[in-house]
Amino acid sequence: MPIGTVPSYQPPFPFIYGHVQTLYPTLLRKMQADGCRRQRIDTPDGDFLDIDWHLAGQGYAERVVVVSHGLEGNSRKKYPLGMARHLNSQGWDVVCLNFRGCSGEPNLLPRFYHSGVTDDLHTVLCHTLQTGGYKKAALIGFSMGGNQTLKYLGEDPAKVPTEVVAAVTFSVPCDLANASRRLDRLENRLYMEYFMKGLREKVRIKAQMFPDILDTQGLAGMRTFLPFDDKYTAPIHGFKDARDYYTKCASLQFLLSIKVPTLLVQAKDDPFLADSCYPVKEAEASTCLHLEIPSYGGHVGFMQPGEVYWSEARAAKFLEDNDI
Repeated sequence: MPIGTVPSYQPPFPFIYGHVQTLYPTLLRKMQADGCRRQRIDTPDGDFLDIDWHLAGQGYAERVVVVSHGLEGNSRKKYPLGMARHLNSQGWDVVCLNFRGCSGEPNLLPRFYHSGVTDDLHTVLCHTLQTGGYKKAALIGFSMGGNQTLKYLGEDPAKVPTEVVAAVTFSVPCDLANASRRLDRLENRLYMEYFMKGLREKVRIKAQMFPDILDTQGLAGMRTFLPFDDKYTAPIHGFKDARDYYTKCASLQFLLSIKVPTLLVQAKDDPFLADSCYPVKEAEASTCLHLEIPSYGGHVGFMQPGEVYWSEARAAKFLEDNDI
């Protein structure tokens, strides 16, 4: 598939800097969760997921997009809301899911979420298709949600409902081990502390719920992913250790198995992504994976003047170009 640098995306100063692109939407973009409807659905293992419905009209449309957020995000963050608003304007219904424990209430089981979770995406997708009677569906994932989306599409393509006709992902740490090391850099300390603060709090809540399974010894001193994933993420979710988790859940290994048109957008100036997160060889060898590497965009940034961000317009255009 063609691999492009997307020269048409030229943000104004100072958005030519990756850190500015990464921080600006979170801190200064104005976005409200107006008009969405929260729904709680059951999972097959006896837990729950909270999802937000954004309908394009009064009733269900014929097509729907399921949007997955990033690490320590939720469905009410500005980037899923911006995507939902724009896709609604293009005639798509949108469902924004919350990972377990990310909707403002802890989930019921010891497990929570991680980069390789795909059963919850499948549950939400199947529920959405059944509820709305949709003829066509697409998936959009940001960062961790993008890794889940790509892994879901490639790990067992026969399981993906036939209604799914395309996917778009942005800022995906598709090589988890190297992306984790990249985030350990001094320049990324602010982001790492933000992520770790939320993760530490989630474990404290879980330890109160399940004191026989979890303990918080050493938790306060954890400042990076590796020790946290070694002690908590890996054993809770059935992995040997953090490295086993990173190896088995990295979406990079599943890209060549994807069977639907899929766009992966990785900004060159993304401060979170290692070189191995730009899968040029995989895209060249695939008939379905479209890789675009704009020079700018940061991590889940892609700001441009006006209400619609470049990422939102690009996602809608990709779906349109694939005759969806």
